[in-house]
Amino acid sequence: MKGKLLEEIGERGIRMAKRNKLLVPEARAGLDQLKADLLNSSSPENTKYEVAKEQGIPLKKGSNGELTTREAGKIGGQIGGRMVKELIRRAQQQMENDHK
Repeated sequence: MKGKLLEEIGERGIRMAKRNKLLVPEARAGLDQLKADLLNSSSPENTKYEVAKEQGIPLKKGSNGELTTREAGKIGGQIGGRMVKELIRRAQQQMENDHK
């Protein structure tokens, strides 16, 4: 499932794998545009690089193996957090409109 962390606990400890698949693939373009709009980005493709630059994180195209988990989380967390808040706001607004 999209965004769900798979945790396997066994003799070797915990292994987590991120599954980043949309349940509705046709929604990709709309989500990408929402991401760019919320973060005032020039394009959906550049959003993460622009967020990283604002935070002083050296994100580059290609391999970023030298980034710390904290740095990567600052980038993705800011983007995802704003998207979730906006989607919740829209859903609440829709529910209010449906009850009028």
